[in-house]
Order: sequence, then structure tokens, then C-alpha cells
Amino acid sequence: MDVDTRLFRYFAAVAQEGNLTRAAQRLFISQPALTKQIRQLETLLDVRLFTRSRAGMTLTEPGRVLAAGVPGLLADWDRVRRETRSAASRAARVLRVGFLASAANELTPRITAAFAARRPGWRVDMRQAPWSDPTAGLAAGDVDAALLRLPFPGQDGLRTETLLTEDRWAVLPDDHPLAGRAEIPFPELWDEPFVAAPPETGPWRDYWLAVDAREGRPALIGAVTENPDDWLTAIANGYGIALAPASAARFYPRPGIVYRPVTGVAPTSVGVAWPPAADTDRVVQDFVRCCLDHRPPDPDGPADAP
Repeated sequence: MDVDTRLFRYFAAVAQEGNLTRAAQRLFISQPALTKQIRQLETLLDVRLFTRSRAGMTLTEPGRVLAAGVPGLLADWDRVRRETRSAASRAARVLRVGFLASAANELTPRITAAFAARRPGWRVDMRQAPWSDPTAGLAAGDVDAALLRLPFPGQDGLRTETLLTEDRWAVLPDDHPLAGRAEIPFPELWDEPFVAAPPETGPWRDYWLAVDAREGRPALIGAVTENPDDWLTAIANGYGIALAPASAARFYPRPGIVYRPVTGVAPTSVGVAWPPAADTDRVVQDFVRCCLDHRPPDPDGPADAP
């Protein structure tokens, strides 16, 4: 008997949530579809895993046994899958690098060119991720390193080095009442609806809503998007405004959209990130070194001697 690991992941979500509706929302599938998958797993195993009631989903004794074993099973499978895919990439002399939006801005092509010079015969496979994955595949082991916006969920479990820092600006429809301003104090945006990342991104979403600069006022959400194109479309259509790196004005110009400096919010940074297991990986460390070698000079650092 073969069981799709997806069924085990669905089972684990229901076991953890104790509720089909919440588990379905977490998995981004419909509740009827999730119910069907749980029943399929019960049929394959020929056991009843849950007792269903108005109070929710309660594990049976066989269900508790499976719930205890599934996390380790899935972790082993994920590890084997990551190692297999990594080996395939290494055999092909490919370094997989995840990124979000504009990656490391204008530094990105310089970094990849420097890596190609340092590692002849190798190439960098740049893989763009949706905003629902702020680690750009790094947490799942789908990439070897990543160029990411800091901070991001799970950052404490990874190695990171900051490459550049820039201000956060407001992104508004060009007919917005504040669009003609040269600079906007952030408190004037508190009551505006925002176009936000998905809620499961947690602290990353809160950072781009500047929750820490709202003095306890909740952010209003006008739309939720997962990529730059949908994000810009939502703003242009008037569903909300957003905060973005100042460089977005260069990388994502669009008719109907304006970018304006904002005061009262902290700047944002871009960093290179990699898993601790790659500390001894010479290929990954060569890429990290190329990133660090191309960091712009610190404008607040000591001046060069004459």
C-alpha cells in the first residue's frame, strides 16, 4: 500500500487544528476537499482516525499513534527530498538561489557575474518566490541560498548577512489625495486600507504594514496579494496603498502608480541567507562571499584617508 505524503500533511493539519474549517484555511483548500482526503487516508489505512462532532475533530487511539509518528516521517521525507534535489543540482553545477521581487536590486547581476568568475562552469539558477514564502524556498530546502528582505519568519534559524539598506516609501494610486505630496508622514496613512501579503507570513506581513509604527492602531486591509504584478494592480485599482522599498520606484514603475517618501518608519534591508548546514559548503560560501564583496559602502562609515 502506497500513501501520498500529501495525505499525511492534511492529516497533520487537522490533528493540530482539531477543526476541519481552520485546517482547510491553513492548507488553502476547501473543507469538502479536505474531508474527502481524510476519508481517503482512513480507507487506505483501514482505521478511523477522528471522531467527528460539533466540537471539532478528536483523534481516536489509532489517530493519536499516527499523529505521533507523522511529523518524523514527513521531516525524514523532506530531508531526503532536499538532499536528492541538491545532489542533482550539484551534479549539473547549478546553484539554486531564491529571491523575492527585485532580489538585491542592482547588485544582483554583479553578484551572479562574480560567482560565475569564481566558479567557472557553474551557473546561478535564480528562482522567484511568492510573498507567501518570505524565505523564497530556503526553509523548504528548495534553494541553496536566498536574497531576502529582512526581517523574515524563521530568520533566527538561518544564517544571514545584510547587503544593503534603503528607505521604505508609500505606493499610491496617482489620483490619491496624498499623491501630490513630496513626502508623507506615516501617521497620515494609518487610516488608509493597505494591500498586504498573505496573513500566514506573520511578522513579515506586519513589517510591511509597519505595525510597530502605528501606536496600537490596527491596519486596515483592502486586498491580499502574493506577487508584484497583482500587488500593483490592486493599488492602481484603488483597493489600497502599500509600503515598499524605495528601489521599487525603479524596478516597478507603472502607469497609475506613484511612489512617495515616508517619514516615521524604519528602513528596510536586503540580506543573503543560507542554512547552517551550508557553513561548510564551499559553493554556497563562494556565493555568500560574492554577495559580501559587492556590498555598497556604508555611507555612515569612516571616510577614506586622503
